[in-house]
Amino acid sequence: MAVLQKMRDKFGLAISIIIALSLLYFIAPMDDLMNMFGSRKTTVGVISDKKISYEDFNAETERFKTIARMNGNNVNEEDNFRNMAWDYLLSRYLLVENAKEAGITVGDVELVNQINENVPKENLEALINGASEQVEYEMYWKHLQNSINIQQYVSKYASLFVNGAVCNKLLAQAEMAFNNSTADVDYVEYMYPYVTDTTIVVKDSEIKNYYNAHKENYKQSESRDLEFVLYEVSPSASDVAKASDAINDAYDEFCTTGKMKNFLSKNSDKPYADSWYKPGDLNVVSSQLEKQIFTEGKTVTGIVRDEDTFRAARVMETAMVPDSVYVKHILLRGTEMTKADSLMNVLKGGADFADLAARFSADQNSADEGVKGNIGWLTQSYMIPGFESSLTAAVGKPFVVKTMYGNHIVVVSRRSAPIAKKKVAVLEKAAYASSETHNVVYANAKKLAILAGGKYEGYKAAVDSLGVYSQKRNKVSRSNTRYGSAEDSGKAVARWAFEAKTGKVSDVIEIGNYYIVAAVTGAREEGYTPLSEVSSGIQNTLYNKKLHEKVKAEVAEKIAGKATLAEVAEALGSSVSSEKEASLATGRGAFEPALAGAVLVAKEGEISGPVAGARAVYVFTVANRQEQSFFTLEDAQMETTQKAQYCTRLFEPVMSKAADVKDYRAKFY
Repeated sequence: MAVLQKMRDKFGLAISIIIALSLLYFIAPMDDLMNMFGSRKTTVGVISDKKISYEDFNAETERFKTIARMNGNNVNEEDNFRNMAWDYLLSRYLLVENAKEAGITVGDVELVNQINENVPKENLEALINGASEQVEYEMYWKHLQNSINIQQYVSKYASLFVNGAVCNKLLAQAEMAFNNSTADVDYVEYMYPYVTDTTIVVKDSEIKNYYNAHKENYKQSESRDLEFVLYEVSPSASDVAKASDAINDAYDEFCTTGKMKNFLSKNSDKPYADSWYKPGDLNVVSSQLEKQIFTEGKTVTGIVRDEDTFRAARVMETAMVPDSVYVKHILLRGTEMTKADSLMNVLKGGADFADLAARFSADQNSADEGVKGNIGWLTQSYMIPGFESSLTAAVGKPFVVKTMYGNHIVVVSRRSAPIAKKKVAVLEKAAYASSETHNVVYANAKKLAILAGGKYEGYKAAVDSLGVYSQKRNKVSRSNTRYGSAEDSGKAVARWAFEAKTGKVSDVIEIGNYYIVAAVTGAREEGYTPLSEVSSGIQNTLYNKKLHEKVKAEVAEKIAGKATLAEVAEALGSSVSSEKEASLATGRGAFEPALAGAVLVAKEGEISGPVAGARAVYVFTVANRQEQSFFTLEDAQMETTQKAQYCTRLFEPVMSKAADVKDYRAKFY
């Protein structure tokens, strides 16, 4: 396990991207769901015409869980492992295959060299030896090779874009001229009217033609529109009283016990925390406890209530304790553990700690400031489990601690200035909703479901008669996990909604401390949004286009024959504005794009326009056009590289769209 931990620390980007994210999410049983969908619907996704079966996808997910478990990571939750498995399959069947089609190869010698460069020799030998004896080690070894292989393909493919983005001399000069161009601009701004122009008519045929011409902009994923009533299960007055009674029953013993750790493990919702507090620190637990301990100087507080949680605190110890200590150690494992006493004696005789750490420590990675054995600065919140005593240890005096990793010879070499702190025990009892409370809330939700009778009309009538609040959520996807304040980690609501027809109402759905009764009010299937749903937006777009053209024509008529910008302003009932040394580069200048583009090509000293912008029509003159020098050749080259690097982020979405990748995971999980 330790070897694998070192590998994870040392290996680098390829494996860290795949492993470091594998900390969350939990896979749910699928037997009932599989029966629901039937044997024909077991495809989790399609990547480049490769169907990913439910069984194969689960196998990949389990593989990532195994790798994470071998690295000591949390595997209690699952969605992140599924995401990792999906990303791996995308890389394998999409990114790598596209790289191969581009002529990229990754040879065996290259793969071996990459492994040797990134994995310490002793770790590599241990892994290879383990692979011949244990199935999990073999899996890890193959996983390592696959990770490096994929990384090399993707890295080489990306380099085609980045290294191929050459900013030659002519392009660089044009880019510099564009970005360095400035001018003094005087302009008149004629705003569009705020009231609707009833003379402008947008025909249905125009809306339809626009929709057909821009249909790709109206693609939609499948979704559902929902209305729902959310019933939250909160502790009742009886539940709160029960928690209050429990802490009152334990309070007297809490004030006197000499075995606090055991006492809290039996009587408190939270175990004993061997923590030191300075003034202000207890606020994160309870501001009331903070006040009694540090402001009023009490040794034992009274019982305080924060919402539905009751607490009491007791000072166990007072001392001068630093906030941080600089720690170094020598780790001994296995047969080496017997050397602890001998090494302690050698250290007391004046031996060099770093030299002993280099020779005997099983941890060769700790070398802060370039010195073997140096762990670095530790604080109470950033502490190696088992090293807590280092906060109060004497500087320069070695001592031994035992942890799950072995025996450690520890020395505190430096520390911050000690300040007065208190070690505080906290007795805590929170009120939780009892089964009786759950039953009451469930009964209320069930009443709504019964009155609704499975139909939306009944749901609306029941909501009115019961006086409950109905919430709306439109365009809910299969993967949606939040409904109001409820987190639906099992996606039970979305799963029901996609199996139900429009107008149907659910029975009571339980999600954590909530009960939901939901109604499907609309359904959208994958494809294109119907014209009826987007026509109003298209109508507004076409109206604005016609309005801009009409106002532009009106301005042109009003300013005809005007010799100066002042005359133009008078004719338009406006005024002349000025910008000195305005940058004409789009996105950098003071003008909206339409005006900036027109200014860039306009002749100096002449009245130009009208130009229809997004918010107004402009008439302007340009003077004192000049080229500055703030945008350099290096800037031009950097901008070209940045654009190319940005393109590499689009590999997956562009390739997925071209390959028509289908992701059906939300139907199964």
